[in-house]
Amino acid sequence: MNGWLGIDVSKAKLDVMLVEENGKRTPGQFDNTRKGHNSLRHFLEKRGQHAVHVCLEATGHYGDEVALFLAEAGYTVSVVNPAQIKHYGDSQLRRTKTDASDAALIADFCRTQHPPAWQPPAPEVLQLQALMRHLEALKDMRLQEHNRLQAGIPSQPVLDTIQQHIAFLDAQIRDLLKRIDDHFDQHPELAAQRDLLTSIPGIGDLTAARLLAELTRWSDFTSPKQVAAFAGLSPRQHLSGSSVRARSHISKRGSPRLRAALYMPALVAKRRNPVLKVFAQRLLAAGKPKMAVVAAVMRKLLLLAFAILKSGRPFDPHFAIDPVLPS
Repeated sequence: MNGWLGIDVSKAKLDVMLVEENGKRTPGQFDNTRKGHNSLRHFLEKRGQHAVHVCLEATGHYGDEVALFLAEAGYTVSVVNPAQIKHYGDSQLRRTKTDASDAALIADFCRTQHPPAWQPPAPEVLQLQALMRHLEALKDMRLQEHNRLQAGIPSQPVLDTIQQHIAFLDAQIRDLLKRIDDHFDQHPELAAQRDLLTSIPGIGDLTAARLLAELTRWSDFTSPKQVAAFAGLSPRQHLSGSSVRARSHISKRGSPRLRAALYMPALVAKRRNPVLKVFAQRLLAAGKPKMAVVAAVMRKLLLLAFAILKSGRPFDPHFAIDPVLPS
């Protein structure tokens, strides 16, 4: 490597910091568009940086395209859990937080910690991800329009327009669901993974598809803790001395899409899944708050899904009681 590039990703822009082997630091800012990605590549080439190690946080779809673009351009790219960057910043006694300082911190993390290279997901997984995220967007739009109807708009022409839009969205959703089914039919390996996940009580076809779309490289995880951290479902404790004992809570430093995908299935699983039902009842009997129990079931459900994908064996209530699912 002849340099390290830290990228702080947002919806509209990319703040970057290039650190060269001689210690020279060069900041930059680019639009988070294909044109901006090309400008970033020219920025690196102009400085003779052809073997840069690029690092960015796993911030969801805002960073997906630039990571894929730079990987295809031949750069080593690492996509890192935001919790790792935060802990690294804490260890450096970081005091300033701006987009530019975040990019510098990520570059330093890349230079000193040597995170593993990221591999782009398979094309069929990227296609599934695009389909599922578009489905999510259509359902959000439909919900917004439904809420407008419930608001009591005193204009019949406006109500007619909203109802027409809802009908259009319904048709789009039906068509997209058909396309998703066809996509699985065309990719038997994906379909087999979906069938493994749907063997778990509480996980249906759409939840399985969402999990596969967001855990794009689930096989790269080597431990349940890594999966939980990626989803932001790792428990956090606050203990200080003998007197300060704040309530534990999930970190939420990870994929919000994964957490959203698991919420409703967790509500079903804690009633119908023979393993998770017992687990939830035990937590409730111990006095845990209801939402804390739901979060714990979400985590268990995710780890159970991971274990089943790794093993290639469908759900079995006896197999499920496994060290991969610690209390």
